[in-house]
Amino acid sequence: MNAPGGPGAERPATDAFVDPGIFARIFPRPSASEVARAVADAGFSLVQLNLSSFGLPTLPDPGIDGAGRPPYDEIAGAFAAEGVTIWGLSATYNIIHPDLARRRRETAAAKELIAHAHLTGASVVTLCTGTRDPDNMWRGDPANSDAEAWRDMRATIDELLGAAAPAGVRLGIEPEPANVVSDAAAASRLLDELGGNSRLVGIVLDPANLVTTADPADHARILAEAFERLAPAVVCLHAKDVSDGGFSAPGSGGLDFGLVYRLRQSLPLAVPVVIQDTAEPDASAARDFLVALARQHPWQPPAGT
Repeated sequence: MNAPGGPGAERPATDAFVDPGIFARIFPRPSASEVARAVADAGFSLVQLNLSSFGLPTLPDPGIDGAGRPPYDEIAGAFAAEGVTIWGLSATYNIIHPDLARRRRETAAAKELIAHAHLTGASVVTLCTGTRDPDNMWRGDPANSDAEAWRDMRATIDELLGAAAPAGVRLGIEPEPANVVSDAAAASRLLDELGGNSRLVGIVLDPANLVTTADPADHARILAEAFERLAPAVVCLHAKDVSDGGFSAPGSGGLDFGLVYRLRQSLPLAVPVVIQDTAEPDASAARDFLVALARQHPWQPPAGT
Protein backbone atom coordinates (compact mmCIF):
# COMPACT_ATOMS: atom_id res chain seq x y z
CA MET A 1 0.00 0.00 0.00
CA ASN A 2 1.24 3.50 -0.77
CA ALA A 3 1.89 6.03 1.96
CA PRO A 4 -1.21 7.83 3.25
CA GLY A 5 -2.12 10.72 0.99
CA GLY A 6 0.06 9.52 -1.86
CA PRO A 7 -0.97 8.24 -5.28
CA GLY A 8 -2.95 5.05 -4.93
CA ALA A 9 -3.80 5.62 -1.27
CA GLU A 10 -7.08 4.08 -0.18
CA ARG A 11 -9.97 6.50 -0.54
CA PRO A 12 -13.68 6.29 0.29
CA ALA A 13 -15.89 4.84 -2.43
CA THR A 14 -18.10 7.47 -4.03
CA ASP A 15 -21.71 7.54 -5.19
CA ALA A 16 -22.78 10.40 -7.46
CA PHE A 17 -26.28 10.49 -5.91
CA VAL A 18 -24.95 10.54 -2.34
CA ASP A 19 -21.49 12.08 -2.17
CA PRO A 20 -21.08 15.85 -2.06
CA GLY A 21 -18.50 17.79 -3.96
CA ILE A 22 -16.37 20.58 -2.55
CA PHE A 23 -14.82 23.91 -3.44
CA ALA A 24 -11.29 23.22 -4.65
CA ARG A 25 -10.06 26.42 -2.98
CA ILE A 26 -10.41 24.67 0.39
CA PHE A 27 -7.24 22.78 -0.62
CA PRO A 28 -4.86 25.51 -1.87
CA ARG A 29 -1.70 24.08 -3.35
CA PRO A 30 1.03 25.23 -5.77
CA SER A 31 -0.28 23.17 -8.71
CA ALA A 32 -3.47 21.72 -10.13
CA SER A 33 -2.23 18.17 -9.63
CA GLU A 34 -1.55 18.81 -5.94
CA VAL A 35 -5.00 20.35 -5.43
CA ALA A 36 -6.62 17.39 -7.19
CA ARG A 37 -4.70 14.90 -5.06
CA ALA A 38 -5.68 16.67 -1.84
CA VAL A 39 -9.34 16.74 -2.91
CA ALA A 40 -9.32 13.03 -3.70
CA ASP A 41 -7.47 12.10 -0.52
CA ALA A 42 -10.17 13.86 1.49
CA GLY A 43 -12.78 11.59 -0.12
CA PHE A 44 -14.20 13.85 -2.83
CA SER A 45 -14.66 13.13 -6.51
CA LEU A 46 -16.24 16.42 -7.68
CA VAL A 47 -15.20 20.04 -7.36
CA GLN A 48 -16.20 23.56 -8.13
CA LEU A 49 -12.90 25.00 -9.30
CA ASN A 50 -11.52 28.48 -8.87
CA LEU A 51 -8.18 28.80 -10.66
CA SER A 52 -6.91 30.71 -7.63
CA SER A 53 -6.74 27.31 -5.88
CA PHE A 54 -3.32 26.86 -7.45
CA GLY A 55 -2.16 30.44 -7.72
CA LEU A 56 -3.75 31.70 -10.93
CA PRO A 57 -6.11 34.66 -11.07
CA THR A 58 -9.79 33.73 -11.01
CA LEU A 59 -10.04 35.54 -14.35
CA PRO A 60 -6.69 35.16 -16.12
CA ASP A 61 -5.66 37.74 -18.71
CA PRO A 62 -4.75 35.70 -21.81
CA GLY A 63 -2.84 38.60 -23.36
CA ILE A 64 -3.07 39.74 -26.95
CA ASP A 65 -1.59 36.52 -28.35
CA GLY A 66 -3.11 34.13 -25.80
CA ALA A 67 0.26 33.49 -24.13
CA GLY A 68 -1.31 34.05 -20.70
CA ARG A 69 -4.11 31.57 -21.24
CA PRO A 70 -4.07 28.75 -18.67
CA PRO A 71 -3.45 25.20 -19.95
CA TYR A 72 -7.07 24.12 -19.48
CA ASP A 73 -6.53 20.66 -20.94
CA GLU A 74 -3.64 20.01 -18.56
CA ILE A 75 -5.72 21.20 -15.62
CA ALA A 76 -8.50 18.82 -16.65
CA GLY A 77 -6.01 15.98 -16.98
CA ALA A 78 -4.60 16.62 -13.50
CA PHE A 79 -8.03 16.27 -11.90
CA ALA A 80 -9.04 13.32 -14.08
CA ALA A 81 -5.88 11.49 -13.05
CA GLU A 82 -7.12 11.63 -9.43
CA GLY A 83 -10.67 10.61 -10.34
CA VAL A 84 -12.05 14.09 -9.70
CA THR A 85 -14.65 15.73 -11.94
CA ILE A 86 -14.64 19.49 -12.43
CA TRP A 87 -18.35 20.27 -12.23
CA GLY A 88 -18.13 24.04 -12.37
CA LEU A 89 -15.59 26.78 -12.95
CA SER A 90 -15.72 30.05 -11.02
CA ALA A 91 -15.75 33.32 -12.95
CA THR A 92 -16.73 35.49 -10.01
CA TYR A 93 -16.20 39.22 -10.33
CA ASN A 94 -18.31 42.31 -9.69
CA ILE A 95 -20.44 42.49 -12.83
CA ILE A 96 -21.92 45.89 -11.89
CA HIS A 97 -18.74 47.46 -10.51
CA PRO A 98 -19.13 51.25 -10.41
CA ASP A 99 -15.83 51.61 -12.29
CA LEU A 100 -17.04 51.01 -15.84
CA ALA A 101 -13.56 50.53 -17.30
CA ARG A 102 -12.79 47.85 -14.73
CA ARG A 103 -16.14 46.20 -15.36
CA ARG A 104 -15.51 46.04 -19.10
CA ARG A 105 -11.99 44.69 -18.61
CA GLU A 106 -13.13 41.93 -16.25
CA THR A 107 -16.11 41.07 -18.43
CA ALA A 108 -13.74 40.51 -21.36
CA ALA A 109 -11.65 38.20 -19.16
CA ALA A 110 -14.78 36.36 -18.02
CA LYS A 111 -15.87 35.81 -21.63
CA GLU A 112 -12.45 34.33 -22.36
CA LEU A 113 -12.77 31.96 -19.39
CA ILE A 114 -16.30 30.95 -20.38
CA ALA A 115 -15.19 30.23 -23.93
CA HIS A 116 -12.60 27.73 -22.70
CA ALA A 117 -14.41 26.29 -19.66
CA HIS A 118 -15.55 23.22 -21.58
CA LEU A 119 -11.90 22.16 -21.90
CA THR A 120 -11.89 21.45 -18.16
CA GLY A 121 -15.06 19.37 -18.40
CA ALA A 122 -17.05 22.02 -16.54
CA SER A 123 -20.70 22.31 -17.50
CA VAL A 124 -21.38 25.50 -15.51
CA VAL A 125 -19.45 28.73 -15.03
CA THR A 126 -20.48 30.45 -11.82
CA LEU A 127 -20.90 34.20 -11.44
CA CYS A 128 -21.50 36.92 -8.87
CA THR A 129 -24.42 39.19 -9.82
CA GLY A 130 -22.64 42.18 -8.37
CA THR A 131 -22.85 45.07 -5.96
CA ARG A 132 -22.26 48.81 -6.11
CA ASP A 133 -19.69 48.39 -3.33
CA PRO A 134 -16.40 49.17 -5.09
CA ASP A 135 -14.16 47.15 -2.81
CA ASN A 136 -15.90 43.86 -2.00
CA MET A 137 -18.20 42.02 -4.38
CA TRP A 138 -19.79 40.12 -1.49
CA ARG A 139 -20.71 43.27 0.45
CA GLY A 140 -24.09 44.88 -0.02
CA ASP A 141 -24.86 48.46 -0.99
CA PRO A 142 -28.15 50.38 -0.84
CA ALA A 143 -27.86 51.13 -4.56
CA ASN A 144 -28.06 47.41 -5.39
CA SER A 145 -31.85 47.69 -5.35
CA ASP A 146 -31.94 50.56 -7.83
CA ALA A 147 -33.33 49.99 -11.31
CA GLU A 148 -30.01 51.06 -12.80
CA ALA A 149 -28.17 48.31 -10.93
CA TRP A 150 -30.58 45.72 -12.34
CA ARG A 151 -30.11 47.12 -15.86
CA ASP A 152 -26.33 46.96 -15.54
CA MET A 153 -26.53 43.39 -14.22
CA ARG A 154 -28.76 42.37 -17.12
CA ALA A 155 -26.48 44.02 -19.67
CA THR A 156 -23.45 42.12 -18.37
CA ILE A 157 -25.34 38.83 -18.15
CA ASP A 158 -26.53 39.28 -21.73
CA GLU A 159 -22.95 39.84 -22.88
CA LEU A 160 -21.73 36.74 -21.02
CA LEU A 161 -24.56 34.66 -22.49
CA GLY A 162 -23.07 35.42 -25.88
CA ALA A 163 -19.94 33.55 -24.80
CA ALA A 164 -21.77 30.72 -23.02
CA ALA A 165 -23.96 29.68 -25.95
CA PRO A 166 -21.20 28.67 -28.41
CA ALA A 167 -19.11 27.18 -25.59
CA GLY A 168 -21.90 24.80 -24.57
CA VAL A 169 -21.87 25.80 -20.90
CA ARG A 170 -24.42 27.40 -18.59
CA LEU A 171 -23.96 30.44 -16.40
CA GLY A 172 -24.47 29.68 -12.72
CA ILE A 173 -26.46 32.38 -10.91
CA GLU A 174 -26.50 32.21 -7.11
CA PRO A 175 -28.91 34.33 -5.07
CA GLU A 176 -26.71 36.22 -2.59
CA PRO A 177 -28.16 38.69 -0.06
CA ALA A 178 -25.43 41.27 -0.77
CA ASN A 179 -25.82 41.13 -4.57
CA VAL A 180 -28.38 42.31 -7.12
CA VAL A 181 -29.92 38.84 -7.41
CA SER A 182 -30.41 38.75 -3.67
CA ASP A 183 -33.08 36.09 -3.18
CA ALA A 184 -35.29 33.51 -4.87
CA ALA A 185 -37.74 36.16 -6.10
CA ALA A 186 -34.98 38.08 -7.88
CA ALA A 187 -33.62 34.87 -9.41
CA SER A 188 -37.10 33.99 -10.66
CA ARG A 189 -37.47 37.48 -12.15
CA LEU A 190 -34.16 37.11 -13.99
CA LEU A 191 -35.17 33.75 -15.46
CA ASP A 192 -38.50 35.18 -16.59
CA GLU A 193 -36.83 38.17 -18.24
CA LEU A 194 -34.31 35.99 -20.04
CA GLY A 195 -37.07 34.02 -21.76
CA GLY A 196 -35.56 31.49 -24.15
CA ASN A 197 -32.05 32.36 -23.03
CA SER A 198 -32.87 31.04 -19.56
CA ARG A 199 -31.81 27.62 -20.87
CA LEU A 200 -28.25 28.97 -20.72
CA VAL A 201 -28.59 29.84 -17.02
CA GLY A 202 -28.69 27.52 -14.03
CA ILE A 203 -29.48 28.45 -10.44
CA VAL A 204 -26.91 27.62 -7.79
CA LEU A 205 -29.06 27.47 -4.70
CA ASP A 206 -27.39 28.06 -1.35
CA PRO A 207 -29.91 27.65 1.46
CA ALA A 208 -27.66 29.47 3.95
CA ASN A 209 -27.67 32.58 1.76
CA LEU A 210 -31.45 32.66 1.77
CA VAL A 211 -31.89 32.54 5.55
CA THR A 212 -28.79 34.26 6.93
CA THR A 213 -30.73 37.36 8.05
CA ALA A 214 -34.07 35.66 8.67
CA ASP A 215 -35.74 34.66 11.89
CA PRO A 216 -35.10 30.91 12.42
CA ALA A 217 -38.87 30.43 12.66
CA ASP A 218 -39.10 31.52 9.01
CA HIS A 219 -36.34 29.29 7.64
CA ALA A 220 -38.57 26.40 6.62
CA ARG A 221 -41.03 28.64 4.76
CA ILE A 222 -38.28 30.58 2.96
CA LEU A 223 -36.50 27.45 1.83
CA ALA A 224 -39.65 25.62 0.76
CA GLU A 225 -40.74 28.60 -1.33
CA ALA A 226 -37.30 28.91 -2.94
CA PHE A 227 -37.15 25.25 -3.91
CA GLU A 228 -40.69 25.33 -5.29
CA ARG A 229 -40.05 28.51 -7.26
CA LEU A 230 -36.66 27.63 -8.72
CA ALA A 231 -36.61 23.82 -8.86
CA PRO A 232 -36.63 23.41 -12.67
CA ALA A 233 -33.60 25.70 -13.03
CA VAL A 234 -31.48 24.46 -10.11
CA VAL A 235 -28.14 22.96 -11.21
CA CYS A 236 -26.34 22.78 -7.87
CA LEU A 237 -26.82 23.19 -4.14
CA HIS A 238 -24.12 24.84 -2.07
CA ALA A 239 -23.64 23.56 1.45
CA LYS A 240 -22.56 25.84 4.25
CA ASP A 241 -24.07 26.52 7.66
CA VAL A 242 -25.31 29.64 9.41
CA SER A 243 -23.60 30.55 12.67
CA ASP A 244 -23.23 33.58 14.91
CA GLY A 245 -19.96 34.49 13.22
CA GLY A 246 -21.39 34.24 9.71
CA PHE A 247 -21.02 31.05 7.73
CA SER A 248 -19.40 27.79 8.78
CA ALA A 249 -18.99 24.14 7.85
CA PRO A 250 -22.17 22.11 7.22
CA GLY A 251 -23.51 20.67 10.46
CA SER A 252 -21.83 23.25 12.71
CA GLY A 253 -24.57 25.88 12.84
CA GLY A 254 -28.29 26.47 12.84
CA LEU A 255 -29.34 25.44 9.32
CA ASP A 256 -31.70 22.45 9.15
CA PHE A 257 -29.85 20.28 6.65
CA GLY A 258 -32.40 17.52 7.10
CA LEU A 259 -34.95 19.91 5.63
CA VAL A 260 -32.55 20.86 2.83
CA TYR A 261 -32.14 17.22 1.83
CA ARG A 262 -35.87 16.60 2.02
CA LEU A 263 -36.41 19.58 -0.29
CA ARG A 264 -33.68 18.25 -2.57
CA GLN A 265 -35.90 15.22 -3.13
CA SER A 266 -38.37 17.53 -4.89
CA LEU A 267 -35.88 18.58 -7.57
CA PRO A 268 -36.44 17.11 -11.05
CA LEU A 269 -32.73 16.36 -11.48
CA ALA A 270 -30.05 14.93 -9.21
CA VAL A 271 -27.91 18.03 -8.85
CA PRO A 272 -24.60 18.04 -6.99
CA VAL A 273 -24.28 19.31 -3.44
CA VAL A 274 -21.01 21.23 -3.09
CA ILE A 275 -19.46 22.08 0.27
CA GLN A 276 -18.41 25.71 0.38
CA ASP A 277 -17.26 26.84 3.80
CA THR A 278 -15.10 24.51 5.84
CA ALA A 279 -11.49 24.34 6.90
CA GLU A 280 -9.43 21.70 5.16
CA PRO A 281 -9.00 19.54 8.30
CA ASP A 282 -12.80 19.45 8.72
CA ALA A 283 -13.65 18.64 5.10
CA SER A 284 -13.96 14.89 5.53
CA ALA A 285 -16.23 15.29 8.57
CA ALA A 286 -18.45 17.67 6.59
CA ARG A 287 -18.57 15.09 3.80
CA ASP A 288 -19.59 12.34 6.20
CA PHE A 289 -22.33 14.53 7.69
CA LEU A 290 -23.86 15.17 4.27
CA VAL A 291 -23.46 11.58 3.07
CA ALA A 292 -25.49 10.40 6.05
CA LEU A 293 -28.26 12.86 5.20
CA ALA A 294 -28.24 11.88 1.53
CA ARG A 295 -28.70 8.25 2.49
CA GLN A 296 -31.47 9.14 4.92
CA HIS A 297 -33.24 11.31 2.33
CA PRO A 298 -32.26 9.84 -1.06
CA TRP A 299 -33.03 11.64 -4.28
CA GLN A 300 -34.98 9.53 -6.78
CA PRO A 301 -36.05 10.31 -10.34
CA PRO A 302 -39.58 11.70 -10.54
CA ALA A 303 -42.23 9.13 -11.43
CA GLY A 304 -42.61 8.61 -15.14
CA THR A 305 -39.06 9.67 -16.04
